[in-house]
Amino acid sequence: MNEWQPFRQLGLGDEPRKGGVVCVADHASNYVPGDLPLGIAPELLSDHIAVDIGVEGTAERLALRHHIPAHLACISRLVIDLHREEDHPGVVPTTSDGHLIPGNIGADLALRIERFHRPYHAALADFITTTAPRLIISLHSFTPALASKPGEQRPWEVGLLYNTDDRAARHAIRLFAEQGLTVGDNEPYSGKQLNATMNRHAESAGIPYLAIEVRNDQIRTEAGQARWAAMIADIAGRVAVMVDAAG
Repeated sequence: MNEWQPFRQLGLGDEPRKGGVVCVADHASNYVPGDLPLGIAPELLSDHIAVDIGVEGTAERLALRHHIPAHLACISRLVIDLHREEDHPGVVPTTSDGHLIPGNIGADLALRIERFHRPYHAALADFITTTAPRLIISLHSFTPALASKPGEQRPWEVGLLYNTDDRAARHAIRLFAEQGLTVGDNEPYSGKQLNATMNRHAESAGIPYLAIEVRNDQIRTEAGQARWAAMIADIAGRVAVMVDAAG
């Protein structure tokens, strides 16, 4: 039996194809190991604070139906947030959207980083080396409304995030808008503040990327996941060509 890992990879095959598009999903799972009780109500593990709702199914479809290999997290963001730097104060959150996470108060941060964060990112680095992608998709979802900010409006069906490299995002913002969608430009979050995984694995290596945030009511169902996987695959493919052409 294979030892459990904080990640899984789909769509690589026996001889991974180089120079294509790949997908990364840092918040795809709500799994909490039995030896790390969080002290929260069980229903919160199905909430957006624990998992990016709909992302796992969408990423699986990208890998298995659209030939976009995927690297998916297998651990809840409440145990450790893989989309934060190791020294980020929220890498092991003690609160999330107004909910206290008692089991994380006084947690051994170094142990969790060594157990989950470093193996995940080491494997992701190997995944990127193996596939040598022309474009990386970083796939996330966001809640239509935050419980802690009830007056905040989040009208976007999808958002594109970026830090300093917006080559791919600029094309994708236009292409998603052409689908009749309301598209966020560095919304609902700014990639200039929250872009840890792409900063580390894409921007630092000069690899173009699309950090895509899909509003989770769009991908809660299998039909929604299939629709968005097809649309993301199509747009990512076109963006990759455009970025290549621009040099």
